[in-house]
Amino acid sequence: MKMELPDIKPEDRTPTVEALLGIIRLVLDRVSQLEETNRQLRDEIAILKGQKPRPDIKPSILEPPPPQVPTKDGKRPGSAKRPKTDELTIHQEVPLHLPDPPVGSTLRGYEPYVVQELVIQNVNTRYLRARYDLPGGGSTLAPFPKGVLPVESGHFGASLVAFILDQYHQAQVTEPLLLEQLWEHGIDISSGQLHRILTERKELFHQEKEDLLATALTVSSYIATDDTGARHCGKNGYCTAVGNDLFAYFESTSGKSRVNFLQVLQGRQRDYVVDEVARAYWKRQKLAEVVVEKLTQGRQQFASEPDWQARLKELAIDDERHMRIATEGAMLGGLVARGVSPELIVLSDGAPQFVVFVHAGCWIHAERPLAKMVPYNDPHRAEIDKVRGQIWDFYNDLKAYRQTPDETQRPLLETRFDALVGQRTGYSSIDGVLKEMRDHKADLLCVLTRPVVPLHNNASEGDIREFVRRRKISGGTRSDEGRRCRDTFASLKKTCRKLGIRFWDYLQDRVRGLGRIPGLAELIRKKSQSATVGTSQAVPVG
Repeated sequence: MKMELPDIKPEDRTPTVEALLGIIRLVLDRVSQLEETNRQLRDEIAILKGQKPRPDIKPSILEPPPPQVPTKDGKRPGSAKRPKTDELTIHQEVPLHLPDPPVGSTLRGYEPYVVQELVIQNVNTRYLRARYDLPGGGSTLAPFPKGVLPVESGHFGASLVAFILDQYHQAQVTEPLLLEQLWEHGIDISSGQLHRILTERKELFHQEKEDLLATALTVSSYIATDDTGARHCGKNGYCTAVGNDLFAYFESTSGKSRVNFLQVLQGRQRDYVVDEVARAYWKRQKLAEVVVEKLTQGRQQFASEPDWQARLKELAIDDERHMRIATEGAMLGGLVARGVSPELIVLSDGAPQFVVFVHAGCWIHAERPLAKMVPYNDPHRAEIDKVRGQIWDFYNDLKAYRQTPDETQRPLLETRFDALVGQRTGYSSIDGVLKEMRDHKADLLCVLTRPVVPLHNNASEGDIREFVRRRKISGGTRSDEGRRCRDTFASLKKTCRKLGIRFWDYLQDRVRGLGRIPGLAELIRKKSQSATVGTSQAVPVG
């Protein structure tokens, strides 16, 4: 709703007029909110009718793309010619000669011309395994050559199994289309056999996923996290993504809460420990002293969820809030007991379930309400643009600080932040956004003491876009093993990319059981020793 208020002279701005103007602004803000709700409902109705909703125009981000500076010859950057075949592995060389060279001609030399080709064909091999009768009775069979059959055995070769996993998890080809593709290549395989290859006997991969998470949490100084919808068995659920420059980890669950997030961080093994970390968390959450006293008496470590629930029942802790906060603190203690630093930074969009350890906020999510705000007159629009410009300027200064931390700049930046979020614009919608930023000052200025943490959560959102695409293609999973395999191979694929490993090479190595590519957890640990993401960069407090 756009409404232009008439200009009022200063001498006419009586207290009554100012009060009425304030009421009008509140009403206009409320009307804007109702219009947005109405738009969302209309889009939902359109979707239910099989129609297309109004297109979602993304707001501008805080980091505009860098300007393209033309090169000396006037071409755009990246368009210069480069040797495209220098890094290729040449598998064979074929000399070519004229069939009837002219009389008297001599061979001067060869001019190389590289042709890239992909050979896709089915190769069926019948192995004649010799069987030997043993002197003491019984018999034995000659073994297969190493790497011929996949680890899970069967009548399908390792390369075929790796191809199926790669097509499904990397190319995101659905099972029916993949089945038709294999038939076209001459592979005799049923839909049941294909499904078993995709979901069964994958414990080796599941274990590697758990190992990489446990290692990454102990060597990283920050993690970024986000979640998205992930339907399972026809019901709405969520997939939580955790990662940084070293790894990516995905876990799908039926709901989302702080306890659920801590369970994701712990992996398959549950640990509940009552220690200083747990007690500090209970104090911040204002857990009743009588409950804390009960929990600190007697046994302090529990290795499973049933064991912990039995402990709560034994102590007669049955209040829902008390049980939740006690569980959250004990799970934090369990993570620290495994080697996770209590100073680990968790970067998120500000959702309350992610506020554990040391929390850092995303500036893009903090600024986004202003970018999406619909102004109802020109002064309102001008005020929004002014405040957004101030946020952008301050954000760019934080970026410069993050690149070259300077302790002397910290007080100045904190003072500027206080002035930015403490201003009053006269518009409740804008002032509400500034108040929200003011309430999360510690999260948004975490970079001042820990420059290693990014200022936004874009990387995590980019990682989880995998599930958005998968959801649009197939809708959801229908079995627990299918959901687990989807999470596992998405984690392994993204981690391989971040570690500079080709996912195809990784699949070939693991399916054949060669062990030439080290474990991803080991590679994460090695890379963290030289990467800035794995080192602490805290600025001393003056």
